[in-house]
Amino acid sequence: MIKYTTQFLTKLEDLIAESDYMLRYEKGNFKAGYCLLKEQKIMIVNKFFTMEGKINALLDILKTVPLETSKFSEKNIKLYEELTKAEVSI
Repeated sequence: MIKYTTQFLTKLEDLIAESDYMLRYEKGNFKAGYCLLKEQKIMIVNKFFTMEGKINALLDILKTVPLETSKFSEKNIKLYEELTKAEVSI
């Protein structure tokens, strides 16, 4: 299911864009590679990460933060359900 391609990264970014959270790529010394500001609903990922690192960081964030799916498009609802099913089976 998880493909480390720019298309998959774009799908994850689109999924987050439809949520209440804002995604930003910035430099920083994040121990996990990302920083999550839950009160302000901002996700910050290290901009110097490789594409694979960015995808892994976004997947880690999606595992820890429940997103409101009411604003999602049909394809993003399906993707979000697949990602949440995948984390349960791991």
